Amino acid sequence: MSREATILHADADSFYASVEQRDDPSLRGLPVIVGGGVVLAASYEAKAYGIRTPMGGALARRLCPQAIVVYPRMEAYSQASKAMFEVFNNTTPFVEGLSIDEAFLDVSGLWRISGSPTEIAVRLRREILEQVGLPVTVGVARTKFLAKVASGVAKPDGLLVVPIDGELDFLHPLPIEALWGVGPVTARKLRDRSITTVGQVAQLPEVMLVRILGRAGGRHIHALAHNRDPRPVQVGRRRRSMGTQRALGRRPRSPEALDADLVALVDRLSRRLRAAHRVSGTVVLRLRFRDFTRVTRSHTLPEATAHTKTILITARGLLATAMPMIQRQGITLIGVTLSNLFDDRAIQLALPFDRSLAFELDATLDSVRDRFGPTAVTRAVLLGRDHGPGVPLLPD
Repeated sequence: MSREATILHADADSFYASVEQRDDPSLRGLPVIVGGGVVLAASYEAKAYGIRTPMGGALARRLCPQAIVVYPRMEAYSQASKAMFEVFNNTTPFVEGLSIDEAFLDVSGLWRISGSPTEIAVRLRREILEQVGLPVTVGVARTKFLAKVASGVAKPDGLLVVPIDGELDFLHPLPIEALWGVGPVTARKLRDRSITTVGQVAQLPEVMLVRILGRAGGRHIHALAHNRDPRPVQVGRRRRSMGTQRALGRRPRSPEALDADLVALVDRLSRRLRAAHRVSGTVVLRLRFRDFTRVTRSHTLPEATAHTKTILITARGLLATAMPMIQRQGITLIGVTLSNLFDDRAIQLALPFDRSLAFELDATLDSVRDRFGPTAVTRAVLLGRDHGPGVPLLPD
């Protein structure tokens, strides 16, 4: 690991809501909710009322009746993200995007050119505010993990530098949820044993954490509690999976409606897969029920593919298997993830070698939609259905 605090984690504050407040000055200082049926983003003024993502819109309006609800403008968010990353890339060549509104930056070696990491962070926040018009919080630390924790503590619109000699003093008083990988289940296991802070985790022997959380989880949590995170900032790292989802609200969904939702998700995701010149070996169906429990169902394909029909047949099979559970528990979210991704130019051809006309159909539809828009050609089952806005993403 570096001996200096040279890693920055830059994270835009309430990104979608901040873009709306930037573009409409009358919204500034007011509680703003982006999204109607489901909260996609909330301004900090709205978060003060307890509104969070992905909360249902009806509950959000009960918590804050005076909130202003705006329809998402994905193209505006995409443009704002590109402008932010242009500033990131002008700051350092070592940028690792995490999402459209956050990234790690390695500024080691820039002392003579750009100044200290703290000076770079101050200038980065100022340039994004001046050039993009958005507030950004930055954490500066020696490791990626601690830089991200620092930016979370500094929000909103803040800057926090963790000095090397004060790393553990900063980290150990924080709640255990500050550790990457500690979700509700892991947190409950630790809190059941009266372990509530990172410092208490650090005091435990690694073998005890392994006994509580398993081999991989125990070692991971033990290392982070001591700020051991050797991962470098990686430039151009490709995704290991691609996914998309749709929140359905709490109203009942018929099997036909669920199938249409699934078709729309697979169409969108397979097109994205082909645009990235990738193929997938595993299809994963993700479901969330009315009691907020979640399940996943997956199937590994005999041959990696980007063929829409093959992926859809597999996803439909997974949905059919899960249908009894859906009918008992209700469903509020459906998602599809494609994993085990490979470059489509490095895949061994399977017998027979002749190219299927179905692949030609996919390519033709992709070119039409690229030129005339995603709804230029659509399936009959999707006519008249609103499947929500496409969320902007980092390049695949």
